[in-house]
Amino acid sequence: MQDQTLTKPAIIQRRSSIIDVQATLDGLAVAGLCYLLIKSHIGALTAQYTIFVVLLLCTLGLVYDVFGIYRRSTSFTRKAGDLLQAWSLAFFILMALGFATKQTESFSRLLLGQLFVFGYVCQALLHLLVRLLFSAVLRHSAEPDNVIIVGTGRLASYLNQRIQHNEWLGQTVVGFVRLQEAYAAPAAAQPLNFGPAPRCLGTVDQLLELIAQHQVRTVYLAIPLNASEIVESLYARLLDRHVAVHWVPDIFSLPLVNHTVSEIAGIPVLTLSETPLIGTRRLLKLMEDLCLSAVLLVLLAPVLVGISLAVRLDSPGPVFFRQARLGWGGKQFRIWKFRTMYVHDDHGIVVQAGRGDPRITRVGAFLRRASLDELPQIFNVIRGEMSLVGPRPHAVQHDLEYGEKIAHYFARHNIKPGITGLAQVRGYRGETRDLATMMLRVESDIEYINNWSLWVDLAILVRTTRALTGRNAY
Repeated sequence: MQDQTLTKPAIIQRRSSIIDVQATLDGLAVAGLCYLLIKSHIGALTAQYTIFVVLLLCTLGLVYDVFGIYRRSTSFTRKAGDLLQAWSLAFFILMALGFATKQTESFSRLLLGQLFVFGYVCQALLHLLVRLLFSAVLRHSAEPDNVIIVGTGRLASYLNQRIQHNEWLGQTVVGFVRLQEAYAAPAAAQPLNFGPAPRCLGTVDQLLELIAQHQVRTVYLAIPLNASEIVESLYARLLDRHVAVHWVPDIFSLPLVNHTVSEIAGIPVLTLSETPLIGTRRLLKLMEDLCLSAVLLVLLAPVLVGISLAVRLDSPGPVFFRQARLGWGGKQFRIWKFRTMYVHDDHGIVVQAGRGDPRITRVGAFLRRASLDELPQIFNVIRGEMSLVGPRPHAVQHDLEYGEKIAHYFARHNIKPGITGLAQVRGYRGETRDLATMMLRVESDIEYINNWSLWVDLAILVRTTRALTGRNAY
């Protein structure tokens, strides 16, 4: 599996007043720009445009939260890209709502176009201005906060990288402190892509002296799971040293699935495995599926009718093939496909179709090559059992078989199954002749879950059109 440090969110996420200031400035800028454009084009703020502005601000609040616009500390280039995606999605949602309610003719297209362009530019400039001002305040108001990291493993190196690249923290890592050999991370676990690491200052037994020598004000305990019992003793020793102490448990040796950091009633909670479809993200995924499926159903209706007639005339039997599959959270449903095989008795044993399989009909062979046999799954999407994009659902028998052979196989059920997915556009589709191929498919599925966004879905849908007739399609 790919290095999870490449895809996980930043370790350090602090709530700061600067976040509230930035969000307030963005809201005021958008509202003010709307008012100026409406006064310029319309002459007065009408009821329709008032509703539009309110809906825009509410939509921005939801979408910006999904994209983590105010939660993530990244470079300005990355922030500008995320801001453009979130701003564009908010506009797309309002435009879709306008088309659905037949209200688009009531609004000036020139006004909306100018609002889209100038609104983004204003927000991007505000983010840059706040970033520059805050950096200047940090430079002139206080010296950098010297930091020591207790630990020398991959988590310690990653933590060092995140601190050095997070200008909002105002911290400088002066070095690492080694744990006892029994708790040291093995050499194989050391990262290769985090850049030069600060020097090792000494052992944990010298920590108090090192804090005084380097005027350290903050200590991060990057403690491996097998050394968690030393946290209490270290904390007791540091409590009277006037330093801030942060514990960062090393959870990255675990197969994390969409992990997050949160709190419940003030108690910190590390979520190791969770579906990404919670809160507004679940609503956005549902809207994406329903809107696109409705459009596809209308556009493909003649194709569906034509394929149905071809299947019916080619061989005796039903038009559709239905089979039990495991979906989101392991819930069982029945998948829809066009029948591509002659009717036969499989005696309860599911055998994957292979190249040149005699069970496949003439029409079925064509449908499989073009992946048109999957089209009826649009109905599964509309019913809420599947998504347009997600891990491909396997036969229940195959799930049970591979679940015993592949560690974390069932983690792929942390999201809705899809008609297409990241594994499919990478070529891991069709028959899986060996365990290694299925492992690559599972790795891609978990990578998709860890990185899910609407833009990832759209990118996969575009790539799917090029992968439909790949060499594994039969």
